[in-house]
Amino acid sequence: MEKETLSTSSFNLWMQIFRVNHALFVLRQRELNPSQIGSQQLNLLRAIEKLGATTTLYEISEEIERKLDSVSRQAVTMEKDGLIRRARAKPKSRLLTIELTEKGIKMLEISRESKSIDEILSVLTEEERQQMSLYLDKIIFRLKKKRALASERSDLF
Repeated sequence: MEKETLSTSSFNLWMQIFRVNHALFVLRQRELNPSQIGSQQLNLLRAIEKLGATTTLYEISEEIERKLDSVSRQAVTMEKDGLIRRARAKPKSRLLTIELTEKGIKMLEISRESKSIDEILSVLTEEERQQMSLYLDKIIFRLKKKRALASERSDLF
């Protein structure tokens, strides 16, 4: 069987995506540093805000596309930091619901005060932003499809 290789143009595009992702991540970390909250925590806070106070760790893991055990460990740390509160859905239930605390809400408000993301993306017109969003959605869709297919294959063995 012939070995598949990544074309030069695909590799170069992938590297551009990686560099942009990394640079945006570093910029965001610097902005968030004074509030002592990381991008992963912020992502989790935003998911809780979006899903509502009766959300579960499973729903959050689906929303942010991270493994449940990873989200669970992050939630324990965030609860210790006073950003979220975990509670039993019902007495004697194993199901935990997650909600934001006042501190968590304040961190979300602080994160929205940043203008650097708008500043960086201002090099694109609104039409270009919409196009980029469509392109990225296509890539994300393909990634999800590939991941689902890989999960099905691993279940077979």
